[in-house]
Amino acid sequence: MIRYELPKRWIRYDASAVMAALVEAKSAVQSLTALPYQKSWVEALQELQLKREVAGTSRIEGAEFTERELEEAVRPDVSPEELRTRSQRQARAAMLAYRWIGELTADRPVSADLVREIHRRLVTGCDEDHCPPGVLRGRDYNVTFGIPPHRGAEGGPLCEEAFAGLLQSTQTEFHDHDPLVQAMALHYHLAAMHPFLDGNGRTARAMEALVLRRAGLTDRAFVAMSNYYYDEKPAYLRILSEVRQGGHDLTPFLIFALKGVRIQCERLTAEIRKHMQRALFRDTMYSLFNRLETKRKRVIGERQIEILKILLDEERLRIFDLFVRTKPLYTFIKNESGALVRDLTQLENLKAINLRWNPSNRDEQIVTINLDWPQEIDEGEFLRRMKAMPQGKTFKFLS
Repeated sequence: MIRYELPKRWIRYDASAVMAALVEAKSAVQSLTALPYQKSWVEALQELQLKREVAGTSRIEGAEFTERELEEAVRPDVSPEELRTRSQRQARAAMLAYRWIGELTADRPVSADLVREIHRRLVTGCDEDHCPPGVLRGRDYNVTFGIPPHRGAEGGPLCEEAFAGLLQSTQTEFHDHDPLVQAMALHYHLAAMHPFLDGNGRTARAMEALVLRRAGLTDRAFVAMSNYYYDEKPAYLRILSEVRQGGHDLTPFLIFALKGVRIQCERLTAEIRKHMQRALFRDTMYSLFNRLETKRKRVIGERQIEILKILLDEERLRIFDLFVRTKPLYTFIKNESGALVRDLTQLENLKAINLRWNPSNRDEQIVTINLDWPQEIDEGEFLRRMKAMPQGKTFKFLS
């Protein structure tokens, strides 16, 4: 068993070995926070990121729930008494704790009282039957975890000394290091000492999330690091163990966690850019189709706009599913499927959509939206293509 030893320095690592990962992570953070955005996009993305964080931090500790059970657990209109499993109650407590963290002011110091309060919020309602919320382990209350087995700081005086030393260092030694490094060092040391009877990993990751928010990852750029740690769980646990066995040399964990910051920032950046592409596509779509002059073309254009709106939400659909979704648009047309085929032919000729055979089913066609369309067409090209549109009643792609 690997016993806990009190660190001589709370932040120790090979700066030259970590530098490349740190630069890449900070560049990814800067790229993310510099993106223009609409408030509604970011609110929706942040809610999704928060659910990913809650699911990840709970599942790392062995919680089991389906996506439906997770949704049920985090719904504000569902009471705690209605949640059937401990895993759901843990997810609910984590969601409430992270929302509370998000409301903290930036000048609230990272203190022992703050860590205790976050632990209290994480275990209340789910684990207080075996873990006193916010209470450090006392004498003879020890915990063993990990593979190979690690023992947390000995319960009682050593646990209290380690906990106090770590939190005191956040006001002194920590300030000599980059905020991203501070966040990960706090995460590692709370996990290594395991100051509470349960909920230590959740508390460590929640504290990391809090410090990351103060490192440039603001309310509009919250990244779900626990989701990354869960995706990489074997490596995550192995590297934490490696750092512990290496006398608290943080180098491997910093490289690993900074890579996670970069990956999660790049994922969120891609999602925000996709929202930007959709918004530009909608503006282009309405602008161009409103240029149509004849009543007949305007009616057709209105149908095609509705098709594009569906595809903007879905990105890709089987043609059969699109036919079902658009059926109300063709109620008063004698040949409904033929009219849809002609509309899709026109949209493909305009390059607003792409039509492909499904590689897993050669008897099935897939329709996808071309989000690059606004960069590929202008008003003159649009009107020229509309005028040159064939009048045939067959769809070459399906023929």
